[in-house]
Amino acid sequence: MTEPTQITIDKNEGIATITLNRPDKMNAYTRTMGQEIIAAMDDIDADDAVRVVIFTGAGEKAFCAGADLTPDDGGQVFASGEQVTDLSDERVRDGGGLLTLRLFESKKPLISACNGVAVGVGATMQLAMDIRLASETARYGFVFARRGIVPEAASAWFLPRIVGISKALEWCYSGRVFDAAEAEGAGLVRSRHAPQDLLHDARDLAREIADNTSAISVALTRAMMWRLMNADHPMEAHKIDSRAIYRLSRGADAQEGIASFLDKRKPMYPSKVSEDMPDFYPWWEQRAYE
Repeated sequence: MTEPTQITIDKNEGIATITLNRPDKMNAYTRTMGQEIIAAMDDIDADDAVRVVIFTGAGEKAFCAGADLTPDDGGQVFASGEQVTDLSDERVRDGGGLLTLRLFESKKPLISACNGVAVGVGATMQLAMDIRLASETARYGFVFARRGIVPEAASAWFLPRIVGISKALEWCYSGRVFDAAEAEGAGLVRSRHAPQDLLHDARDLAREIADNTSAISVALTRAMMWRLMNADHPMEAHKIDSRAIYRLSRGADAQEGIASFLDKRKPMYPSKVSEDMPDFYPWWEQRAYE
């Protein structure tokens, strides 16, 4: 993996922290930053030592103040003016969407620790994360209608599922910026925290997952929750959880889970996400459960 220039990555005791690192630009998003996050996620998914990922922003002002609208060293988000007539052309694809689609595919749980301003793609990228924590100073804005564009990063799929269609439309129609209290009240964020406590509390949550759970169980649970919540019938979930219970209950992690419970000790789960996922995974590609 090439050394990143617009993010930092810290791996420590099972927790990877990805920090958006352009504090002089309020961590404004560029294609370079998106590519670096995607590369980091590829590395993290292949690293069995990493159990949980935390995202945050450098500095005290911003998580990410949206797309960098100014020309820079080739990292700007929007096209340079080159015309594309075929809308199926790969160059048309939204960079924020490429990122959130990669986050959606993650095998590791993702926690957002939003430390300040998060507007535009700074807000939408967090929608593909599993648990969102906010500093009391955080502010959010789905400001696209005020810039003459539309919500990106697949947020038309993510946002209504998180906060409901009415609130999602209100925020996107108005494009107004709102505070962490409103975000918490609508269910966009799980909790608010004093700025000095935000990362500590996010790490405590990550530690709870990393220290006590099976990586295989968590990876499967994440895939099941995200992919089955819009199934046409609960039978679709039943097909998958039946196979998962059958396979995992006969595996090494289930044996260790029971033994550690009976012995009143912390578990030491042996299975690895990189090697030991059950044979029906990824079911949405194989469709073998039909």
